[in-house]
Amino acid sequence: MKIKTWLLLSYFLVMILPVIATYVLFLFIQGYNDELKVKEHVETVAEIASLKKLLADPALYKPNSNWNKIQQAVDSNESVVLLNKDGIVIFASHSSVASTFMNYGKEQLYDGLYELQQGYRSYTYRQPVFIQDEIVGFFDIQIPREQWVKGVANRAILIGGGLIIMFVLVYAMVIILLNKKLLRPLHMLMHDMNKFAAEETVEERSTKPDEMGILTKQFYAMRRQINMARDAAKQEQQAKEFIVASVSHDLKTPLTSIKAYAESLVYEKNIEANEQQEYLHIIMEKTDFLKAMLDDLLTYTMLHSAEHSMDFVSVEGEEFFDMLISDYEALCKQKGVVLHVDLQITGEYKVDPNQMIRVMDNLVSNAISHTAPNGRIWLGAMSDDLPDWTYSFVQESLDCRKKEQGALLIVQNEGKGIDAELLPHVFEPFYQKNEARNKSELQKTGLGLSIAKQIIEKHGGWITIFSQENVGTCVVCMLPKTKER
Repeated sequence: MKIKTWLLLSYFLVMILPVIATYVLFLFIQGYNDELKVKEHVETVAEIASLKKLLADPALYKPNSNWNKIQQAVDSNESVVLLNKDGIVIFASHSSVASTFMNYGKEQLYDGLYELQQGYRSYTYRQPVFIQDEIVGFFDIQIPREQWVKGVANRAILIGGGLIIMFVLVYAMVIILLNKKLLRPLHMLMHDMNKFAAEETVEERSTKPDEMGILTKQFYAMRRQINMARDAAKQEQQAKEFIVASVSHDLKTPLTSIKAYAESLVYEKNIEANEQQEYLHIIMEKTDFLKAMLDDLLTYTMLHSAEHSMDFVSVEGEEFFDMLISDYEALCKQKGVVLHVDLQITGEYKVDPNQMIRVMDNLVSNAISHTAPNGRIWLGAMSDDLPDWTYSFVQESLDCRKKEQGALLIVQNEGKGIDAELLPHVFEPFYQKNEARNKSELQKTGLGLSIAKQIIEKHGGWITIFSQENVGTCVVCMLPKTKER
């Protein structure tokens, strides 16, 4: 039961209990009154009849009459008042009763004559006394209802005591439930929050389907999200530190070489012309490497920025991908590699052309650097199934993704392949297999595949790599069609 429900229920009980108690008391008194009504009425009528015989004597209504016989006949709990014809009290068995007739007028005096009137504490009867059809006075008799009043009082005490007990029970029940459903879970939640704020381990507890349970679940969900954000921030910071260290290491080696060769050119006087040309050629190579690394580092940082956005344009698939994969024949021929190009694509796509060219440059550059002379490289863009020339282990692995509608961009090369241990980490920037990083196993600057992965994912696609030792490597990128993206 939710906290709101049982609180409303407890409030309803607290409000309805007095009404129920009052109704029960009324029924209790009504039943008691019905039980005593006949007996009490008969006894009262008999008592009044006996007093009427005594009080009907006209002589009692004369001044200075002898009223001793009335005092003897009237019970100590009963009261009798004699009035003259003008309503003035001439005798009262109890002085306190006489005062009630002081302000009686004629109308009040004659009201209710000969009627036995039932009050809460007593029965009242009033009757005139005549002498030859002339009123000489009135007598008023009050018979107390002691037994009835005492019974009602006892029942009121009983009902009141029961009501108090019910109030105490309801109050205790509310306190217990409030402590169980609200205070205790709230204290436990505050304890967990304090532990979480102190970066201590918080054990998740089972919760109930009430408001406090929902609040506790939301706190646990928030805690998990914050922990994930903390871990992500920690990993990002570690990645940044690693990248800074890696860049520093990779920049230091070519800079040292550039400085050494430059110093040789400046300070050594007996360097032959061919050696000078060799030194200058090495300096240019190192400078090109530094420029490529800085370009990749800038691109990598830019792609990680939340403010960076792609410049997407709509392109026709066959025309764009033909342009994308058809400009590498001269480079492969220069490296002594055999290139095969296959284009079977249709549909329209939204791409950032400059970034897609960067992806292809990185992938083809890696393929060439890992392919031996006279080896083969395949470039393909497909909108249907994989071509027959893809390796069998690639086709088997991509069977589950063949139903995806989009362009498959394929770069495959022959070679020794990538170690199975290294394969899951090739998209990580500057991944170190050993203490000293071996770039020949990845790419020149260490960021090419990471950049390619980010660009493809920003296009709404995916990139994956397959490799088998002593067979070759295949990189497959998927770009969704315009309607799906």
